[in-house]
Amino acid sequence: MCCFSQRVISVSATNIFARAAAHGRQMLVYSMSLEAKNDLAMILPLPVKTPAGEKDVQFIDLKAYPEFFEDLLSGFPRPASKGDHWSRGMTSASAASAPLEVVQVGDFEASFVPAVREFSRLDERFRVPDNAWKDLPAYADYGFAVFKLKSGAQRIHPMAFSFPNRDSARLFFPTVHIHDGKVHNRAEFDHQLYCQPHADQHLTLGSKWHESNSHARGFMKLDKCKSILEPEQHCYRRELHGTFKNQDTFVSVAA
Repeated sequence: MCCFSQRVISVSATNIFARAAAHGRQMLVYSMSLEAKNDLAMILPLPVKTPAGEKDVQFIDLKAYPEFFEDLLSGFPRPASKGDHWSRGMTSASAASAPLEVVQVGDFEASFVPAVREFSRLDERFRVPDNAWKDLPAYADYGFAVFKLKSGAQRIHPMAFSFPNRDSARLFFPTVHIHDGKVHNRAEFDHQLYCQPHADQHLTLGSKWHESNSHARGFMKLDKCKSILEPEQHCYRRELHGTFKNQDTFVSVAA
């Protein structure tokens, strides 16, 4: 899910990478282009193992690798007919009330909110309206990665972290939208999704997913990846452009 604490002018060219990691954790990398009038927060609900603690999400600084997703895209065959989508992708009571820990991650301040009820520990500017969560009961026991962003038009450098995935048999992609404080049944998508298996894993992927030309070593700058990718595994890519049901995306993982 991509939620914002304030109304945004536009969001486009969203890229998400997911990979299962050791000990039941999942890697997630997220980037987008954003225009907003005011400072705000992007909030990503996560299906974490419960009960969750403040330090269960580990943030990873990718500021030095802004071209992470451009390099990922370069590993895939170009379509026979070049289109706009290809070029767009390039681009306790007392404890509970204490402020949540804030971590500097590249250009962003980030926090992990372990549960909906703990949003009160964040500055009000960086919360989604309470009634929005009432319309999304499936997220009642989720945790939330929160990234504080500046106003203006900008391309967001990759935001990366790992979290303890409650369902290690599925990769999770946060693709539900809340851009105006409301939950709509359908939404406009401008997404490219990427994933990668472990050497001993298989991903259940449909025909809409495409395989990279080579192992990640052939097109990624591994010295900047901070072990987010596995060098000797292929990656997979799927485009979501258009109007779709407003929901998250999952990919099954089998050993």
